[in-house]
Amino acid sequence: MTHRVVLWIAGAALLCPSKAAAHAAEQGFVLLLPTDVYIAAGVATVALTVLVLAMLPAQAGETIFRTRSLRLMPSVRLRHLTSLVSTAILGFLIWRGFTGPGDPLSNPMPLFVWTVWWVGLVSLQGLFGNHWRWTNPWTGAAKLMAFATGLRAPFRYPRWFGSWPGVFVFMGFAGFLLTDPAPADPARLAAFVGFYWYTAFLGLALFGPAWLLRAEALTMLMRAYGKMGIFGRARGRLAMGLWGWQALRQAPPGLGLAVLIIALLGTGSFDGLNETFWWLGQLGINPLEFPGRSVVVAQNLVGLLASNIALISVFAGCLWVGDRLAGLQRSLRETFCLYAPSILPIALGYHIAHYLTSFMVDGQYVIKVINDPLGDGSAFLGLRDFYVTTGFFNTPATVKVIWLSQAGAVVAGHVVAILLAHAIAMRGGVGRRQAVIAQAPLAAFMVAYTFFGLWLLASPRGL
Repeated sequence: MTHRVVLWIAGAALLCPSKAAAHAAEQGFVLLLPTDVYIAAGVATVALTVLVLAMLPAQAGETIFRTRSLRLMPSVRLRHLTSLVSTAILGFLIWRGFTGPGDPLSNPMPLFVWTVWWVGLVSLQGLFGNHWRWTNPWTGAAKLMAFATGLRAPFRYPRWFGSWPGVFVFMGFAGFLLTDPAPADPARLAAFVGFYWYTAFLGLALFGPAWLLRAEALTMLMRAYGKMGIFGRARGRLAMGLWGWQALRQAPPGLGLAVLIIALLGTGSFDGLNETFWWLGQLGINPLEFPGRSVVVAQNLVGLLASNIALISVFAGCLWVGDRLAGLQRSLRETFCLYAPSILPIALGYHIAHYLTSFMVDGQYVIKVINDPLGDGSAFLGLRDFYVTTGFFNTPATVKVIWLSQAGAVVAGHVVAILLAHAIAMRGGVGRRQAVIAQAPLAAFMVAYTFFGLWLLASPRGL
């Protein structure tokens, strides 16, 4: 057994490091519109959804998420090839992170990690479906190593670990994302990404695919959001339905994964909160004279942990009160895991809204870098004179469209979440009256969170 382990580790060391994550550009966008009208309308929309669902027939919840078959899924194994392509691209990005320009807006490493992956690909995963099956940068390399060495994973993943390693890894990722003094520094990010890719690959080599599913936080995150996509598999066919239909068709997640799902929302919310004048005021910092991220590392770490603990506690408290009011005898753990997927649409909606403005600007820099990936003056896309513009932030008409798009994403996420929670509540033989009563505290929480999310978008920022 010992020589097999040595061979696995040696084989893993032969492959270049490659994957991780960091922070998108700051949301330097101060809203100057009469947001009270839009916030009131958004909250009213979510509240109206709650009232309408309370009056619908019992089967209406699941009817909304009914799927429609489209065509047979292809059985080809292109995913290993595309995974290797992702690994190769990531290797190139790491190399450019160390050797390219130090400007985060000129070096492809931070642009592709924060703008293309963290903003773009995560959003696409939640909106449309599981592309991570083909873009995961570990599975192809693991398949290639197994083919080359003929070895299998020497250890079995301990079942008692559950998904908790992935939860702790995600919180470490969130800490780097929100509190590191320079998460967009190309060389610093390249080192972080390379180390993360290598350690995740080593875990995959030693423990097999279970490591990706239960201990690798990014795969767990992407798989969770993938259940929100409108496209998925049903009875061996490609199918489509309203966002969240896949989560409704699957068994409730385990406790660790359920906590991770709530942490997605808590982390995203704090990502917006820690930039507001209110938060900086709590720290005694003049938001117009912000001294830099290095001064608030400890405070933001505490805030990140406190935000997630508070959100998990409030969510669990609403579920507990709901079950008690409805006379249901379920354990809190069972109810927590059952309703956790209903938080995903809210987390996704806020993720899209929060990063929309930075994506509109940094996406242009991505195109510019793709046009000249080596910085040698080449025009790979044929764009000789390409200029980045921010003119859409300077006119009331375009600013209004941007704000309404952001607010629409937040409100839509909450509406889908309420629909999904209602459909979940109607399952398991629970009567309609009991289901509505049990869901009432959670629905009130979602209505309140709509106001909070829209307030975050509208608040001026000091970073």
